[in-house]
Amino acid sequence: MVQTIRIEAAARGRAGKGAARATRREGLVPGVVYGAKKEATLVAFDPRDIMKELHKGGWQSHLYEVAVKDGPTERALMRDVQFDPVTDRPIHVDFQRLAPGARIRVKVPVAFLHEESCPGLKQGGVLNVVRRELEVMAEPEAVPEKFEIDLAEAKIGDSLRWSAVKDKFGAKPVIANRDFVVATIAAPTAADDASGPVAAPAAPEAIKQKAPQAAAAAKAPAKKK
Repeated sequence: MVQTIRIEAAARGRAGKGAARATRREGLVPGVVYGAKKEATLVAFDPRDIMKELHKGGWQSHLYEVAVKDGPTERALMRDVQFDPVTDRPIHVDFQRLAPGARIRVKVPVAFLHEESCPGLKQGGVLNVVRRELEVMAEPEAVPEKFEIDLAEAKIGDSLRWSAVKDKFGAKPVIANRDFVVATIAAPTAADDASGPVAAPAAPEAIKQKAPQAAAAAKAPAKKK
């Protein structure tokens, strides 16, 4: 299931660009927790905590418990991170608060099983991944770390669709009303055969005719003067 991560935060008293700049001068990253029909909570984070999450990958699919010092603990998703265009450091983070019973929109990576024994791949086919992540609506407690598709019986020309996902964990795809393609087993591309035997060029006709004459001249004795 989806990973829930606790991240510490400090409360901020004021909103606005000036207050955000003051927070950055203190060495912190300003942020906000919004949504669920509640007033936004202004917070600030240790930049090391934010960078740690960004380096993990898949942070948009993780559930966070934003623990505000001397304040509430909010269940939220990290929705947006703004970066400094020069230093590439985070300068603002947005978290979306989760309402009780609400489904969340997340992207879940796809993993392919039994590639080593896939008949189509063993015959020289190529796994063409159309969607490496699937965007779904899911209950926060039921978001999987990944969706799995089994390639054990996939042949060249087969299309692996949403219906091929082994366990959907109750998630509903954002692409509705069709069994969309996730990957295909494509036939190998026929490359030009540049390694075949190269025929020797035919000798020019003049050379063919002169060759016997030259040989005869070489054998004839020299004439006495």
